Amino acid sequence: MPSARSSSLTVYVVDDDASIRDSLSLMLGLAGYSTRLFADAESLLVAFDEQWAGCIVADLRLPRLSGLELQAQVRNRGSDIPFVVITAHGDVPAARAAFRAQAVDFIEKPFEETQLRAAIDAAFALERKRADAQEGERALERKLARLTAREREILEHAAKGLHAKEIGTALGISVRTVEVHKTRIMEKLEVRNIGELVRVALLAEKRGNSGSG
Repeated sequence: MPSARSSSLTVYVVDDDASIRDSLSLMLGLAGYSTRLFADAESLLVAFDEQWAGCIVADLRLPRLSGLELQAQVRNRGSDIPFVVITAHGDVPAARAAFRAQAVDFIEKPFEETQLRAAIDAAFALERKRADAQEGERALERKLARLTAREREILEHAAKGLHAKEIGTALGISVRTVEVHKTRIMEKLEVRNIGELVRVALLAEKRGNSGSG
């Protein structure tokens, strides 16, 4: 059964065969998964929200847009939601294309329930990892927001590996003042030692560089 942490995750099933949609919905529902069903790629794209979490299980051959084209369009919208591609017409080029687009699995019909559930669980694990990383980033942002402009300057210099004396010289302040600021920075960022401070400083620097690009 899905874990409690999977309760907010949904399996979005896209298949033009109503009987397959219904059977997948029943099978996954009985196993404890939340599902939403779509008859084609266009229907999903109309309803699509970047805040969706879970995975998309899409048939390879759909009317108009294929499962792979759907995957590409979802990626173009900036979403990393995992994909599981299912098909009755599998071939190596299609499988390679799916995996190049970071599909979790490429499953040929008919498949065992355990095979699909394993792929979905792997996708959910990726989603939980992504959610944890996003929460970590938000927590870092909240901590960095506590710093004063001077503390930010000192943190930036710490990221470059400068010692207190070098930071003091660069900013025109005393070593003692630098050390006092460092202590306050460590308290605000909830780090225990200089090593952790430098790690957070590097993360902050990386975020600043990615944001400016």
